[in-house]
Amino acid sequence: MAQHNELGKKGEQLAVDFLIKNGYDILDRNYRFDKAEVDIIAQKQEILSIIEVKTRTNIDFGNPQDFVKPKQIKNLVKAVNEYVTENNLDLEVRFDIIAIVKEEQSFKIEHLLDAFYHF
Repeated sequence: MAQHNELGKKGEQLAVDFLIKNGYDILDRNYRFDKAEVDIIAQKQEILSIIEVKTRTNIDFGNPQDFVKPKQIKNLVKAVNEYVTENNLDLEVRFDIIAIVKEEQSFKIEHLLDAFYHF
């Protein structure tokens, strides 16, 4: 497996562990619909959190969250609409980003709530 894929998988697992530790229930991982993949779908109380995980080895080219682009957001919204309909959910939907940066032997995790809005 390519090194960036391994880092991405590690980042997603760190994000899941972080969310569970903070009281979230993980409903789905790597949910795919059309051209989109939703990294993590989690619920805490009456909020459905759609979480995009961005993991980087450094911030030389920008913060991880800077790499979520408008086209990706559009595709995520489409996928989430399908997920909510498919599962007959009646919850508030929030789009979050978990930004992870490797710092020597550890990782810095930042959970950005309401990181972007759907159009």
